[in-house]
This record gives sequence, structure tokens and C-alpha cells, in this order.
Amino acid sequence: MSPTSPTTSPVSPVFAGHGHVTFLGAGPGDPGLLTLRAVEALAGADVLIAEPEVLEVVRGHARAGVSTPELTVVDEASTAAGVPVLRDAVNLVMEAARGGRRVVRAVTGDPGLDGNAGAEMLACAAAGIPFEVVPGVANVVGVPAYAGVPLRDEQGTDVRFVDARTADDRCWAEVGASDGTVVVSTSLDSVAAAAGELVAAGRKPDTPLTVTIAGTTTRQRTWNATLGTIAQVFKQGKVLPSPEGHRPVIAVVGERSAPAQRDQLSWFESKPLFGWRVLVPRTKEQAASLSDQLRSYGAVPHEVPTIAVEPPRTPQQMERAVKGLVTGRYEWIAFTSVNAVKAVREKFEEYGLDARAFAGIKVAAVGEQTAAALVDFGVKPDLVPSGEQSAAGLLEDWPPYDPVFDPIDRVFLPRADIATETLVAGLIELGWEVDDVTAYRTVRASPPPADTREAIKGGGFDAVLFTSSSTVRNLVGIAGKPHNVTVIACIGPATAKTAEEHGLRVDVLSPEPSVHKLAEALAEFGLRRREAALEAGDPVTRPSERRPGARRRRTT
Repeated sequence: MSPTSPTTSPVSPVFAGHGHVTFLGAGPGDPGLLTLRAVEALAGADVLIAEPEVLEVVRGHARAGVSTPELTVVDEASTAAGVPVLRDAVNLVMEAARGGRRVVRAVTGDPGLDGNAGAEMLACAAAGIPFEVVPGVANVVGVPAYAGVPLRDEQGTDVRFVDARTADDRCWAEVGASDGTVVVSTSLDSVAAAAGELVAAGRKPDTPLTVTIAGTTTRQRTWNATLGTIAQVFKQGKVLPSPEGHRPVIAVVGERSAPAQRDQLSWFESKPLFGWRVLVPRTKEQAASLSDQLRSYGAVPHEVPTIAVEPPRTPQQMERAVKGLVTGRYEWIAFTSVNAVKAVREKFEEYGLDARAFAGIKVAAVGEQTAAALVDFGVKPDLVPSGEQSAAGLLEDWPPYDPVFDPIDRVFLPRADIATETLVAGLIELGWEVDDVTAYRTVRASPPPADTREAIKGGGFDAVLFTSSSTVRNLVGIAGKPHNVTVIACIGPATAKTAEEHGLRVDVLSPEPSVHKLAEALAEFGLRRREAALEAGDPVTRPSERRPGARRRRTT
């Protein structure tokens, strides 16, 4: 049995009917760093008051309809200094809590180490409003970990944390006299000044230094230098001057950040598709698991529906087939897509049926994804191709009709209106009668927003995944042809042929007709590309950085 958290309930029964505040650390930026307790607290919130930097990180875990009062910047001068002053968060928190509501106050990093949550906690305590604290991964801990910079070693290195924006001469003198690791919170255009303070306080100019911006996100970028060379590194790399100079960074000073060591430990920025913007032109439902896989490779997936799924124009044929399924008309039902499973499931729910209606009927699925959708419905398929996951592969394993062993000779085939005839013809050849029923229609989706269309045509995407010939035709139809610097990845030969017919160069071909194998093949392509650049001594760049006018490196 799992241990029970003492804070499992968002509000203790002692405070039932009264307001309650949860001060929650959202971490440095990676949504995956939210704790289980944080997700639980967000699910029970009536009001979510979050810093702008982490609003999108936490909002997805809050229930629909949660109130999200905005924290607005009231001091533009402070923004330039990297510490924007927000609308009085204390008043927002207190007002909501006094109204008897469950408030989650989300801050970047950790509530006790990052930001000014302490003042808000004191205000709650003074007003008698119950509160709890859900710790988060602090910026000064999480960012170095993602940059591949361990802060301590087996000798127990001393670690000091410094906020350069508030540090005084005494603070600089203390850390300058130490030979331990120093973690400095500062802004991009203030790094050189902080380095100068440390050198003036006694640190050697050749002390290794790493500087990380946008840490733990796929926009992360880390520079290696020393205290004495960081200004020159930024100048030569044209990092500064920049309008982004006010953005916060974490700098780590000490031997733990030596480039030779970081080359071995930089696990995050060395992911095969790190920072790649990958276009996923599929239906929204189908894109989710693929996008998750791409994120695991470091990519930034951008989902653009190119196909909309709609009910058949005349539903009577589908209604008769489902009724026949229940009354024993069929020996088999064959599903050729996740959408076909969804269409039958929706019709079942309309009639008040569930998976038990499949009792006594053999079920076939064209591939692993379709089989997974059936299992989610409560149905374990009897037949999934052992070889190629396609209609042809399904036919390879499909048994011929045998009047001795098969009491019924009919197959129910729910499918799209534009599906090929391969499976129908093959089943008939095997002696089966087929009820070929249009379960859903696929239509071209609406065009994506103008900025997405411009990015597609202008080379703003690093790769695009084509999962069928129709996704090629529809994407080109609604958004235009991808730029020639964009890597084109196709799920199979037929899709690749369609892409080439539209004037596209196919760079990646999946070894199997599976979206997950396609994503894997793209990751392998990205890894080979990265290794070739490193071997040649060239900087590792994304494909989109090769287009005319593109910056060689992004810091945003």
C-alpha cells in the first residue's frame, strides 16, 4: 500500500467552510518537475494566482472554470532590471481566501527560496487564514542539474547561493574568499559584472563558469567560459547586446562547471532533437501521444490538425451494422484505425451499450495503436498483424472462411469514407462476406493561424512528420509547402511518394508504418546530425537555423 500524504486533502476538515491558501512551487519551467502534491492541490483549487512565467505550467492541472486573476506588471522600469513588480499579490490572495475559497498561489521555483512568498505567508498568518506550503524545485538547484553541472561531489564541496541583484560588498567578499561552488542568480547582461565582483573579491580569473538561460525548458542555452573570459565569449558569440539582456540566468562558478566535465554530463541539451520545432499534422486526438514522445527527445511539438473527423452523412448504415453486431450477424469486426474504434464506441454509448456487446465476436485491429484504443474500450483484440501493420499485413494473418469452424461468414468493417479497397477485396478472396460501412468521414481541416502558415513556408519549423498521404495533401492545401530546410519525415513509401509528388525532399522514412517508429527514426536522424557536427568541430544547430536570415543561435 502506498504511504498516505499528511496533506492529501486540499483543505483540512478543521478549516471546512473557510478559505485556504496553498503556496506552491512550480519549479524552473519544465512542467514535468511539478510534484504529485502540487498536481493534487491544483486539481482542488477554486482560484489560481500564478506568476506569468509559470501560469501555463500549472494551468493544465487545474479544473475547468478555475478563476485565474492576473498578476500585472505595474513598474516597467523594474522589468528592465529583471525583477518586475507585480500587482499586489497579497491583496489578491487575501481577498479570495476571505471569500471562503481554496486558493493556489503558484510561484517560479520554490516558495521559500525564489520570489517573495514569505511576505504573503505572514499576511495569511496575521489574518488567521490557514495555509500550506508545497515546495518546488528551486531555480538554483534545477537549472544547474539540467545544464549538466553537479553542485557537489564526493568531497562535499561547499555551495553558496548568491542573488546578484541584492548582494552587497560583504556578500561578494565572503563568496570570493571561498573556494566552493557559487551559484549566482542574475540577468544575462549582468553576468560579466557579477564575474568581475568575484574576481575583485579574490576568485581567480581562470575559474570555470557556466551560464544558463531559460533553464529546464527546450529553449535552454548554456555557455562555458571562465570568470575572466565570459564578457569576451558573449561579445564574440553576439549574445550581447540583446533586447533579451534582462532575462534571468543561473551562473555556476567553480570546478564542477568545468567544460570537460560538462561535456559528459550535459544530458538535457544533448537530446537528439533538442529545441527542434516539429510540426505534427494530425487530428488533435491522435497527436497527443506522438507529441509526448517528441518531447522526450527534446523537441517542441506543434500540433496542426489537417484532417477533421466527422460523422457519416447518412447514419442509417452504421446504425444497422451496430444492431447486427448485437444480434449475432457477424463472426468478425475489423478495425483499421483509432477513429473507427472511436466511431463504434460513440455509437455504442448512444445505444447504452458497452464492451460486453462484443461477446462471441472475434475482433481484429490493424496495428498497435488501434489495438490500444480497443483495450482502452475494454476489448482485447483477437488478431493483430504479426508483421506489417497495415491492411495487407492484416490479410497475411487473417484465416480463410471455414464453414465447419465458422458458424457465420460475415465481417463488419467500419472505416473511413476514403479508405482503400485492399482489405475488402482480400477478405472476399478468403471467402468472407463483408459489410463495408462508412463509420466516419475525413475532411480537410481549417487553415492554421497566419503565423503558423508563415513558419511552415518560411522555414520556421525544423521538421514535419507526415503520417499518411492525406496529411501531405491537406497540409500543403491549407498551409502551403514546407520550406526546403525543413526535415521531411514520412511514415511509409506511399506517403513518401506523395510528398515527392508535391516537390518535397524526403529525409527520413520510418522502418515500420507506426507513428512511434517514425518519431524514433527522426530522433536517430537528429542524433546522427548532431554527432556529425561535433566530429567536424562545428556548432550544433537546428535545421531552421540554416535558412537565410536565421540567427545561428537563439536565446529565447
